[in-house]
Amino acid sequence: MSSVTAAPTYQFSVEEYYKLGEAGIFHEDDRVELLNGDIVIMSPIGIRHMNAVRRLNNHLGRKFGQRCLVDAQNPLMLDGRSMPQPDLLLLRSDLDESRAPLPSDVLLLIEVAETSLLYDLRDKLAAYARTGVAEYWILDLTRNELHVFREPEALGYRSEQVVRTGGSIAPLAFPDEPVALGEILPA
Repeated sequence: MSSVTAAPTYQFSVEEYYKLGEAGIFHEDDRVELLNGDIVIMSPIGIRHMNAVRRLNNHLGRKFGQRCLVDAQNPLMLDGRSMPQPDLLLLRSDLDESRAPLPSDVLLLIEVAETSLLYDLRDKLAAYARTGVAEYWILDLTRNELHVFREPEALGYRSEQVVRTGGSIAPLAFPDEPVALGEILPA
């Protein structure tokens, strides 16, 4: 009788991931990120995704830029095995710039999803919740809606809300400043 086992895999640390980049394995323009020890190859950015990130960056920068740092597509250090590159972050204005941002620095994290919707709803959501990212939005370009996740726990978020056409929502950090879905969705 034979038994079937899965092939072993190697889990990378953030330090090893950086060393791969320093060794020239990855280049600055490569679309990869580290999540839960796995190096994930990201899909190329489509035109609608590109426009959504640009629109988010411009709109949220104008709206909140005096009250926080607005950061687009840069690494976030979740833990020793995860360093994703969210599409947009609103960060505390007193960020320690000698290191990559940590979950405790994040006021709001936004991912734009087109081809990555399942990955963003499953793998990234679990990692962001597990590490305490207080508020996570997914701008779903396939359905033109915004998924809002709040109250992180070890296994996910306790609260989920979906904002649809004509709707708006204010980030927890800025409850006096609602963001309308129509202001951030690309054409």
